Amino acid sequence: MDLKNSILLLYFTLGLGIIQYAYAQNQTDNSFKMTNNKLIRPAYLKAGDTVAIVAPSGILKNREREINQADSLLRSWDLNVIIGEHVFSEDNHFAGTDDERCQDLQNVMDNPKVSAIWCARGGYGTVRILDKLDYTKFKENPKWVIGYSDITALHNQLHNQGFESLHALMCVSLTKDITEVQESVDTFKAALFGNTTNYDLEGSKYNRVGKASGQLVGGNLTILHTMLGSKESIDTSGKVLFIEEIGEYKYHIDRMLQSMKRAGYFDNLNGLIVGDMSKLRKNTTLWGTSIEQLILDALSEYNFPIVFNMPAGHEDDNRALVLGREITINVSKERGTITFN
Repeated sequence: MDLKNSILLLYFTLGLGIIQYAYAQNQTDNSFKMTNNKLIRPAYLKAGDTVAIVAPSGILKNREREINQADSLLRSWDLNVIIGEHVFSEDNHFAGTDDERCQDLQNVMDNPKVSAIWCARGGYGTVRILDKLDYTKFKENPKWVIGYSDITALHNQLHNQGFESLHALMCVSLTKDITEVQESVDTFKAALFGNTTNYDLEGSKYNRVGKASGQLVGGNLTILHTMLGSKESIDTSGKVLFIEEIGEYKYHIDRMLQSMKRAGYFDNLNGLIVGDMSKLRKNTTLWGTSIEQLILDALSEYNFPIVFNMPAGHEDDNRALVLGREITINVSKERGTITFN
């Protein structure tokens, strides 16, 4: 081989080595990002802080009692309260027009004096305003966003923006006798004030035994399903997913799980927590198995642990879960534990 060709070969070899090294470094960096993506935690509340009540979803017709009760509850914790201008507005199905609901939410997101945003109710409508929201000022003064059901859409967005949020009861969850939902209220308050509750769950013969850790994500199954393909869909890789649902047919639930599975939603999931599956509807052609067995069958090819009986969702007993927080689940047939790290 002559000198010229030798030099060319040397340059080629060096260039290939540099490319391979850069690729390896990039792979290492990506792996690091996947396992070290800790979210921003808003400041825990203290006496004198302000909570804003807004309605980004459904109409609040004849729900003044619940809003007043929510106001009183927060004030009993020595917190100040702001109620959004359009909370009681009406626009067909919604608590005001999309612009009005967005304006209320944006105003309190931007307000540096607000420490937490409590959604009055779910229903439907949050997805219609997601693309209108601006997180510029929120990032300067992060605050807790609280809700469940339709608010799952907002939780997803917050997660992908890099913030923890709180899956917990909403204003309309409050009953006339608050002792009926006392445990829900207590875990809600504890989470807001920095005393997050760990859970020791009743066992289930359907539990898939195992131990797993990861960021907690999730919420209402229908909303998680409708987020697929959008920028609000969550990458569940290395995470623990929580799901709950209300008012669906079993075959609808199976269809959503099959669709999410085909989209790769569960491929790298570390664990699954199943909350309340409430008021399931009966189809004329019966499904034939329990909802627990349906979930196990749909996810049969995966080996991550699955724990049932988490009291969270659309029942009165709706315990608070900090979404985006690192947790560990330990699952046996006799019990399940959820520990916030």
